[in-house]
Amino acid sequence: MPYSPDLVHELNALIRFDLDTGQQGIKVHKTADAEVISAVQRLYAKGLLTQADGGYLTSLGREAAGHAQAALGLLTTGLAASVSAQ
Repeated sequence: MPYSPDLVHELNALIRFDLDTGQQGIKVHKTADAEVISAVQRLYAKGLLTQADGGYLTSLGREAAGHAQAALGLLTTGLAASVSAQ
């Protein structure tokens, strides 16, 4: 199953969290893009965030954000390595 646009927006929201500290959350204002607002609300509904407008990661959210950030790192590093090898 490929990533849907909604899942991509959720992944983009998860990679914005700083996993080095549990003291930093995010706040999505009502002036943000509708896709961002919806993505954060879906993450909250899935139990990954503490508030519907962002807040902090739950323990499940920290795990998901860690995987999302790791995948992004692998994919962008892999892309850079393959381009420079050519």
